Amino acid sequence: MNADEWAVREPHPALRYLVTRYTGYTRHGVAPGVHRGLPGPHVTLVISLARPIRIVRMPRPGAAATALQALAGGLHTGPVLIGQDEFQSGIQLDLNPLGTRALLGLPAAELSGHVTDLANLGSPALAALPERLAAASDWPRRFALLDETLRAAGAGARASVAPEVEYAWDRLLAAGGRLRVETLAGELGWSRRHLGERFRRELGVSPKQAARVLRFERTARSLRRRAEVDLAGLALDCGYYDQAHLTNEWRALAGCPPGRWIAEELRSLPPGESRSG
Repeated sequence: MNADEWAVREPHPALRYLVTRYTGYTRHGVAPGVHRGLPGPHVTLVISLARPIRIVRMPRPGAAATALQALAGGLHTGPVLIGQDEFQSGIQLDLNPLGTRALLGLPAAELSGHVTDLANLGSPALAALPERLAAASDWPRRFALLDETLRAAGAGARASVAPEVEYAWDRLLAAGGRLRVETLAGELGWSRRHLGERFRRELGVSPKQAARVLRFERTARSLRRRAEVDLAGLALDCGYYDQAHLTNEWRALAGCPPGRWIAEELRSLPPGESRSG
């Protein structure tokens, strides 16, 4: 049986404000079912080097299912359900949502709650990536190609976003979502309403929704890393009232309670993402 391959790398230093990491993968003998793409703090690009990616349920209710060779997904408050093929190979890029104006040519707000074809974003360089990456012979060459393409797109990214919105997003990230919107607005000298309007215009979600996603994402990271998890303690640590509150948020944002996700998903995560033990 062929062994699975995982290759995880940070982008070129010039891109690290814009892109958190690249993850390359080749997997054999994947069990039938669906993978849950969970809400998190990144705009996600996924480029398949095998069959098109089958989106069986979009994060926004009512959106049609589709199959895409390369996709871009914005911030969302519900799961993306992806059909599992027995053989999978591709690359995932985790992008800072404040960098999408530079890298993708549009604000993250235009992708929020959607999964769209990378070829529809109007960039010939991005549209050519699936074919060029498939022709590269190994992961280092593929990652170098991504560096080259994204560096060409990313000049001047910091200047393209209002500094107040950048500050608000960075504060929410640093606090893991455990920051009151009133407090954040006061730090900026803005009203809560004005902050919400400016923030949503750039990111497609309100500060309150972003905080909710960030608290949830913190619990998901903790579940990936720990062999045994005290859910009641985790709930309090991540800013929930109690374990029931945490479980209700998982049902809303992931479509299942945390225990079910642990049983279904942790086996398919890259090395270093799964729980120890």
